[in-house]
Amino acid sequence: MPLLEVRDLSVSYDKAQILSGVSLEVAHGEFVGLVGPNGAGKSTLLRAISGIVQFEARSKRGTAGDIVLEGEVRFAGERIDALPAHEIRMRGLVHCPERRRPFRELTVLENLLAGAFLSSSRSETQRRLDRTFTLFPRLSERKDQIAGTLSGGEQQMLATARALMYEAKLLAIDEPSLGLAPRIREELFSAIGRIHAEGVPVLLIEQEVGQVFRMADRNYVLSQGRIIAAGSGASLMADQTLRAGYLGL
Repeated sequence: MPLLEVRDLSVSYDKAQILSGVSLEVAHGEFVGLVGPNGAGKSTLLRAISGIVQFEARSKRGTAGDIVLEGEVRFAGERIDALPAHEIRMRGLVHCPERRRPFRELTVLENLLAGAFLSSSRSETQRRLDRTFTLFPRLSERKDQIAGTLSGGEQQMLATARALMYEAKLLAIDEPSLGLAPRIREELFSAIGRIHAEGVPVLLIEQEVGQVFRMADRNYVLSQGRIIAAGSGASLMADQTLRAGYLGL
């Protein structure tokens, strides 16, 4: 049984179709990449999986019928597409969204502790914190620094690390390297690779296609709201039509 199973997922905003019948899976222990052109619907897919689209549909930001979601999302064998976003996160599906959003007025340590608010004990919180600082030594060096004064790359590290503090059973990360310097990107991808090596499944959206293909076990290519290809990085790179038309290579 897959850990995450998405079946025939469609999303429309104000009658504009963003996703059309998308299906994908993430197995236990797997690293899955999701790539495609800008505007393909990749972020919307993660937002629907994690319950954010459903929250928007129920909120005052729209009237009935503005946002329509159809299809099915299952996590650990249970259907979750009707659950509130906070319940989905409590089950261990943790979404680290595009654009880093730490609590800017809090310190690095306070941000990380906020990510562990559901922890069952002080010792468990400390275990998660020690693990996080091992994965992100730069954050350990800056643990008392106000998050709003960190560099962009450090804020992205903090956003990823805070998501990890929820004790993720699946970590879904959206465009972590966006706008980062090459050295910081390399450091961040290295940390994500170590997170996966420790047994945390990862679903990664990223514009650095070559980087995704090197890290992921399997990949999906999304274009105009539909999955148009799936497979290993090597098989997708060998398809010249995909390379030229959808992967920007």
